[in-house]
Amino acid sequence: MTTTVLPPYDDVVARYEPVIGLETHVELGTNTKMFCGCPTEFGAEPNTQVCPVCLGLPGALPVPNRAAIEATIRIGLALNCSIADWCRFARKNYFYPDMPKNFQTSQYDEPLCVDGYLDVEVDGEIVRVEIERVHLEEDTGKTLHVGGATGRIHGATESLVDYNRAGIPLVEIVTKPIPGTGAKAPLVARAYVTELRDIIRSLDVSDVRMEQGSMRCDVNTSLTPAGGTEWGTRTETKNVNSLRSVERAVRAEMIRQASVLDAGERIFQETRHFQEDTGDTRPGRSKEEATDYRYFPEPDLVPMAPDPAWVAELKAALPEPPRVHRKRLQEEWGLTDLDMQSVVNAGAVELIEATIAAGATAAGARKWWLGELARRANEEGLDLSAVGATPAQVAELQQLVDEGKLNDKLARAVLEGVVAGEGSPREIMTARGLEVVSDTGALTAAVDEAIAANPDVAAKIRDGKVAAAGALVGAVMKTTRGQADAKTVRELILSRLGAQG
Repeated sequence: MTTTVLPPYDDVVARYEPVIGLETHVELGTNTKMFCGCPTEFGAEPNTQVCPVCLGLPGALPVPNRAAIEATIRIGLALNCSIADWCRFARKNYFYPDMPKNFQTSQYDEPLCVDGYLDVEVDGEIVRVEIERVHLEEDTGKTLHVGGATGRIHGATESLVDYNRAGIPLVEIVTKPIPGTGAKAPLVARAYVTELRDIIRSLDVSDVRMEQGSMRCDVNTSLTPAGGTEWGTRTETKNVNSLRSVERAVRAEMIRQASVLDAGERIFQETRHFQEDTGDTRPGRSKEEATDYRYFPEPDLVPMAPDPAWVAELKAALPEPPRVHRKRLQEEWGLTDLDMQSVVNAGAVELIEATIAAGATAAGARKWWLGELARRANEEGLDLSAVGATPAQVAELQQLVDEGKLNDKLARAVLEGVVAGEGSPREIMTARGLEVVSDTGALTAAVDEAIAANPDVAAKIRDGKVAAAGALVGAVMKTTRGQADAKTVRELILSRLGAQG
């Protein structure tokens, strides 16, 4: 058995030019499905939110969801798209168990929004990502493969289908090919999806929770030899479900494709699946072309013709763009461009903003999200928002520090409990007995014990060398398991030894 030796990433980008493209699916947060009145609540018992329409039963007729159409137009406007004055739905035909009708009601050659763009910042450089289309469709059901080790169909003993998700309004945002990004291609992909998520969240049309599947990204990647004029064959890595994984998937596919080309072999147009544990991609199925889906106009739905006056009203009511919003926050928080970029790169802007809104200072909120919580997220391979702490909890933790009830060491211990789901910071502090001891009566014995155990240090302090008090403070902190208030301890030491601070 031979093992393929993958080339270093720096070597790949020196010899090949990547072209990437992204297809992002966003479940809209409407109360009902796209073409029926079934609820869209996440996490309901399987197959309890279905009806004849979303199950595709004979004779059932669809009715479009106006709220979903409005949300799609708002997304298109926020992405600088032109809104069609006439468009229609089409049937996308293919057979798969999670497609109860054996076709998906989507849009094809006449989408709702076209020709937009989104500017993203990568390492201080603005990259314009052109948007080909934003169209509206319905989501599929969810297939669960059981009996195997991986949760995928290969090796499973049986498959179950939950149709609760079938028919939920789904917006697909398709970029045009993005050439010329070179070594920054993985970063551009992540920055684009990050900015897109922020825009959609600001519009309040979806919770865009990637871990729950309400935002999913398909990443297209191809390589061409440096200086070449024809783009290589692309692959499509399906359903990447975190910002970190978007970046990793592009990088992994670039390296894999380079190794294939280096061996004199060719790239096949196919779908692939990103493996979170190994960081590589695995083959899925050969990729269909549009003709394979036999698109044709949906006969049960009339064309849509959005009123231009209505579109103008929606455009006028768009919220502040996230980039503008971040710039304003940067000024309010007093951060340098570099500091703010660190916040953005960590995916912490909204978390810090919400923590400040919950009562923390900008410095306190930033300290915890970019410090201890970011470290945990990196170690566990999670997005920061999924690390296990909420902005309200972080604000409460910082409040306890500000009140002098916790020092940094004790606060980190409390944070461990928060992330573990033990309760609120105040509840954990009380349950674990972690509150700072600041009562002078309770600390005097520990101070006297430290002085008696370190006579040489005590003598130096009496002689005016007050800097030596740090050693005695450390001894008291050790005795009290870090729960003593260091400032109070130092004052007691100097007072007991007749020294001036």
